[in-house]
Amino acid sequence: MTANLEYYKIFYHVAKNGQFTLAAKELCISQPAVSQAIRNLESELGMELFDRTRKNVTLTQAGQVLYDYVKSGYESIELGEKKVNALASLDFGELSIGASDMTLQYYLLPYLEKFHQLYPNIKVHVTNAPTPRTIEHLYGGSIDFGIVSTPLPKDNRLEIKKAREINDIFIAGSKFDDLKDQILSYKDLETLPIICLERDTSTRKYVDSFLTRSGVTLTPEFELATSNMIVQFVIKNLGIGAVMEDFAKPYIESGEVFSLKFRKPIPKREICIISSKKAGMSLAARKLMELLD
Repeated sequence: MTANLEYYKIFYHVAKNGQFTLAAKELCISQPAVSQAIRNLESELGMELFDRTRKNVTLTQAGQVLYDYVKSGYESIELGEKKVNALASLDFGELSIGASDMTLQYYLLPYLEKFHQLYPNIKVHVTNAPTPRTIEHLYGGSIDFGIVSTPLPKDNRLEIKKAREINDIFIAGSKFDDLKDQILSYKDLETLPIICLERDTSTRKYVDSFLTRSGVTLTPEFELATSNMIVQFVIKNLGIGAVMEDFAKPYIESGEVFSLKFRKPIPKREICIISSKKAGMSLAARKLMELLD
C-alpha cells in the first residue's frame, strides 16, 4: 500500500462531506491537518483527488474512482466495529449447549429462562442428546459446553464442574401394589419386568454398573429413549421403571406410581457442567456459565 491508512480515512470524510472543515470536525482534528493529509495522499498517488473552491471540494475523476473503493472498505470496517461492540455488550450473538432431557428439564431450564430475560437478543441452540453424544459434540466443537450426568469418562481434555446431586430409583404402578411395603433385594428385580433407558445413556450405564457390583443382571422388557416415556409405561403397568427420581416425583406424590424400597439405596450421582480445556467458547456462553456458578 502506497499511502498511510490514516490518509485514506481523512480522504473518505472529506469526500463524504465535500468540505475540509466538516471533515475536520467529524474527525476531531484541525482543518490544516486535514488539508496536509490530503496533499500528502495526492503527492504519494501522483494525482489530484479534489477540485477545490473557496468553501467546498468536489472529487476529480481519479478521486471518484478511489472513493468508490475506499467508501466500501471504510464502511465495512465501521460495521465490523459496531458488530464487535454489539457482541461485547451482548446485543446479539449466539451460543450452543448440549443437554439430555433430564439435565435440561431438571437443571438448565430455569437458568436459560433467566439468561433470556437478561440477553433477549442472544440465540440459544440446545442440542438434545445423552451424555456420551454430548461429549462427542463438545470434542467436535459444535457446542460451547454441555450439561451432563455422571458417570463420565476419565479424560484430561474435559473441564468438569459439579452442579447438583441426583438419585436413581425404581418405580412401579398399581399392578405391583404387593411390593409397596416390602424391603426388597436388588436380586428380586431379576424376576420382574423391567423398563430402562437405552444402553447409550449415562443413567443406564450407572444403574447397570451398580447392579453388576451387587451380582444382579437385568434383562429389560422395554428399553426406551426418554425417562418421561418410562414413567408413562409404568403408569400403564407395563413393568418396573428405572428413572431419575425427579422424573417420578410428581407421579409419586399423586399416587399414580410408588418408589420401591431396597435395603440400601443406589448411591447418588451428579449433574455436571463440562467444557473443553483446549477450545474456547463464545462470550455469550461465558455469560451463561457465570449464571450457572
